Amino acid sequence: MYDLMVFGAWAEFAVRWLHVITAVAWIGSSFYFIALDLGLRKAPDLPEGAHGEEWQVHGGGFYHIRKYLVAPASMPEHLTWFKWESYATWMSGFALLVLVYYLGANFYLVDPNVLDIPVWGAILISMGSLVFGWLAYNQLCKIFVNANQTVVMVALFFVLVAMAYFYTSVFSGRAALLHLGAFTATIMSANVFMVIIPNQKIVVADLIAGRKPDPKYGKIAKQRSTHNNYLTLPVLFLMLSNHYPLAFASEYNWIIASLVFLMGVTIRHYFNSNHARTGNPIWTWGATAVIFVLIMWLSSVPFRAQEEAALSPAAARFAQAQGFDQVAEIVMGRCAMCHTAEPAYEGLMWAPKDVHLDSPERVAHHAREIWLQAGMTHAMPPANLSFMEDEERAAIRAWFRRAAEG
Repeated sequence: MYDLMVFGAWAEFAVRWLHVITAVAWIGSSFYFIALDLGLRKAPDLPEGAHGEEWQVHGGGFYHIRKYLVAPASMPEHLTWFKWESYATWMSGFALLVLVYYLGANFYLVDPNVLDIPVWGAILISMGSLVFGWLAYNQLCKIFVNANQTVVMVALFFVLVAMAYFYTSVFSGRAALLHLGAFTATIMSANVFMVIIPNQKIVVADLIAGRKPDPKYGKIAKQRSTHNNYLTLPVLFLMLSNHYPLAFASEYNWIIASLVFLMGVTIRHYFNSNHARTGNPIWTWGATAVIFVLIMWLSSVPFRAQEEAALSPAAARFAQAQGFDQVAEIVMGRCAMCHTAEPAYEGLMWAPKDVHLDSPERVAHHAREIWLQAGMTHAMPPANLSFMEDEERAAIRAWFRRAAEG
């Protein structure tokens, strides 16, 4: 069991790294093509069917790019598809969700102070909500495909607000914001897998067969691509939110998450307007700053009262393992100066990452984090400010091993 936990920690590291790499590739190509699309210009020598062109310079060379609104007259010999970045990002993200939040549900997903539900129930809610997100969003797009796209975005925003409230009413704060990010990322990746790429394949098939492609497929794909563009920045924030208890551990975390979506819209509107050369809407920076100040205010409202919850089965196993009393004393002596409701360490206003280690129950609840951060590595205490001894770290490792193997 202990060896499996060590393997799991390394597997989490590897999958997280893969997720970051693929996400950078996906977001980079998405931002590039949105900027390219908005920057296209008419030219007198454009071939028939071409919508616009763009000259770009990069890496010492010049690039001449043309876009066909529907399709060129014949199938190009070489055609590059942009899809695997999206698929790999979602698959690695879901694998990370399984490794961290499903296999570690007692620690990260279920919070009895929020809703005391069994692990299997929480996992089913998690997976079901991702499926629901795509179905609800896809239906909205089909209903409003010919309407003003602002209407679709407003409707989607209300869905996201509702989901933010739902997640924070079911899961731990950390898991709630992460799930809202996964909910949104699932919509984005499904847009690519279920709509954008299939529509492009229909157009390619028509070209190969000598038929004139229907422009509706390009219109629908463009709608979904635009939505993905505006959702990207909020997803990035939500995926990183577990590092910021000011966001996920606030009493108003669902409102904070909702406001983050508005900030994503204002920031992207500024860059999209610049790329399209339709203006320089500096007001968006002011609006973003106002929203961010509001988020700061909401996060400064006192955190939810820290209540002692009944120990989960996993935490109880660690609390009952031989050596726990010694480890609890070590952790409370070396770590509780910072990891408590009112940190004694100068400059800290709240516990880092909202992790409290000022009671034996909380030490047991954070067993895996303590083992990884202070036993297996010297990440904590930072710079060993509280002078944790090697013998104490060895005691943490021995206790964790006994609990894992017992």
